[in-house]
Amino acid sequence: MSATRWTAAALLAAATISTGGWQGAALAQGGDKYSARLAWVPITGAERVIGKGMATATLSGKSLAIAGSFEGLGGPATIARLHQGVAKGARGKPVADVTVPKATSGTFSATISLTDEQIEALKQGKLYLQLNGDKGLAPDGANLWGWFLR
Repeated sequence: MSATRWTAAALLAAATISTGGWQGAALAQGGDKYSARLAWVPITGAERVIGKGMATATLSGKSLAIAGSFEGLGGPATIARLHQGVAKGARGKPVADVTVPKATSGTFSATISLTDEQIEALKQGKLYLQLNGDKGLAPDGANLWGWFLR
């Protein structure tokens, strides 16, 4: 290959990498992506729970960035919590709080540091978001649940 072609190839490669091309594009998008549909869970009393929502989560290293929205609650939201279930689709212990607007609809975001155990639970579909409100079910005011899945 001539010096001119080498120079042209090097410039093309540099331009592609600097604009996020090739494998750089995957890195620019960042981390593993998960999503959750927030809805009521069919348990006793849930027929009086209304509302819906969605959330996305991106895992970058040990940092989980969560963003989402909800609407149509019967009363104002009080808090959302990230939980670790004992199995996929099963309830479990709270891991972290997520601040939400004290309203019947709104948006939220949070960044949470996870342990290695929690990262593995996320990959297995055991982490879920629970949105509580003042019209939710006892004992904690739960309104909506959504498990983070790929």
